[in-house]
This record gives sequence, C-alpha cells and structure tokens, in this order.
Amino acid sequence: MTARVHVLTCGYVGDRVAGTVTLIQDGDLVAVVDPGMVADRRLILDPVAELGLGVEDVTDVVFSHHHPDHTLNAALFPSARFHDHWAIYSGDRWESRDAEGFALSPSVRLTKTPGHTGEDITTLAETDDGLVAATHVWWTAEGPEEDPLAEDMTALRASRERLLALRPSLIIPGHGAPFPLDG
Repeated sequence: MTARVHVLTCGYVGDRVAGTVTLIQDGDLVAVVDPGMVADRRLILDPVAELGLGVEDVTDVVFSHHHPDHTLNAALFPSARFHDHWAIYSGDRWESRDAEGFALSPSVRLTKTPGHTGEDITTLAETDDGLVAATHVWWTAEGPEEDPLAEDMTALRASRERLLALRPSLIIPGHGAPFPLDG
C-alpha cells in the first residue's frame, strides 16, 4: 500500500499570508502537514470532513518549521502526536528523536531540509504516482528563487538539490499549489 496525499488548502503570500495544508493517509496514519494560518479554519476542517474524517481521526501533525503560518491551527487535532525536527510531542510527553529518516508509516518519512530556518523538515510520501514532497524549500512554483526570509540561503540551495535528487513527482510548497517537476 502507498500513501494518499490530499491538499486541504493552498497557501499564498502577499498582503495576507496562508500556509498550504496537506493531509496524508497511509494505513493507520492520518497526518496533517503544516496546519497553519488560513483565512478561516473551515478551509482545513471542511476538506477533512469531505474525506470522511473527523479531527479526532488525525493521528499525527507535522510542522515543517515553527513559524505561525505553518503551526497556528495545530490545536484543531487534539488526539494527534506532533512532529518537528527533533521530537515527537503527545500530551505531556516529549520524545526526543532526530527527524532525518524518521518513518511515520511504511510510505511516509521525514527528512531535514534546512535553509528557510535551520530546523526545517520535509515530509516525503510514496504514492502510486511517485514521491510527493511537502516542503518549505519552495514557497510556490513561481518562487521566489531567493527566499527573502531564509536564515541560510546556501543551506536552502543544498536542501533543494537534495530533494531534487530524490526525483519527486510532485512538490507541495509552503505557500502555493502543488506542482510537478519538469522532465
């Protein structure tokens, strides 16, 4: 079995900002990636319900990094475990672990992709259509080429190269619609 990936809402950046929010299913895993800022929480909750799921069905939440535009709505999922670059959080438990290569399920894993922040991670999902990467190493398909908020542009370029070497079929950027890679 491979994972199924659903973009719940596409983000944007301009005079207002919203993060792209993704749901990934793989066996017992129901993970939401980057439940951050959106114009209305229904933009997250309604697509979850359309998939036949409730907030209590979400088992895991992944933060690509700790900016509010990617984390603000995490509390919508009270039963979930929360993942970041160095730990898993559940209730009052903090389980330290390195995100690099950590498997959430047989088809879903995390990888470190620093640059935008030093603590960025990408969620990788093996699907029937190929590898999907939910990541903030790209804001949108259109750019910006140079991340104006990057803590380390050299590390960001290296993270992009590392992800491209994995040959993902689809990139889900931090603030835009999913896009396929050319070629």
